[in-house]
Amino acid sequence: MLLVFDVGNTNMVLGIYEGKELKNYWRISTDKAKTSDEYGMLINNLFQYDNVDKNSIKDIIISSVVPNVMHSLENFCVKYFNKQPLIVGPGIKTGLNIKYDNPKQVGADRIVNAVAAIEKYKSPMIIIDFGTATTFCAISEKGEYLGGTIAPGIKISSEALFQRASKLPRVELLKPGMTICKNTVSAMQSGIIYGYVGLVDKIIAMMKKELGNEDIKVIATGGLSSLIASETDSIDCVDKNLTLEGLKIIYNKNKE
Repeated sequence: MLLVFDVGNTNMVLGIYEGKELKNYWRISTDKAKTSDEYGMLINNLFQYDNVDKNSIKDIIISSVVPNVMHSLENFCVKYFNKQPLIVGPGIKTGLNIKYDNPKQVGADRIVNAVAAIEKYKSPMIIIDFGTATTFCAISEKGEYLGGTIAPGIKISSEALFQRASKLPRVELLKPGMTICKNTVSAMQSGIIYGYVGLVDKIIAMMKKELGNEDIKVIATGGLSSLIASETDSIDCVDKNLTLEGLKIIYNKNKE
């Protein structure tokens, strides 16, 4: 079986593939201070809870946008699985033609998402990843990565409002169902969520205009994708495991 890691700034998602089937997956906090042994104990507990035999893991692939956590994760892979992980980065085969000014600046998560989306949904398309930052990526009809937009994530926006406005509380990300709200908490929830829906709709509309294709598919992924997708008609499909799928595809490309 293949163990895949998608390491983001806030969370990391790990999954286990047996052939083409995703057998298990978990979401844990990304902690730059954790040692390889701490990750080992945490992941060992997850495996035990779901009755996963760690000896069944034959290989590991990691995609990360957090360089500071990689030393611990790589040591963890070697110590607890006796495997040197495949790392998504320069020199790895992805099959993706990147039309960025500097292709090395494109985050590993954006590349992995694009690889998976092209194989699953066919080009052209727009991919939105709702993570710590929200990324919008445009894929041409030829399957080329054209570029995109990066916006502050919805949780960052919410946290900034709490931290910088003295009298405003920290709020849960829930839809209040209205914009003329009668209390502070609902008013903040309305501004954060519906304001973010407006951001998404505007960027998608501009991307479609620049691509010259009003009917282009829009695929969303990431932890908060369902929350935003439920309030907009701009998103055609939510695929929570898109990044994990991309890791499996890239692994196969490099082992063939």
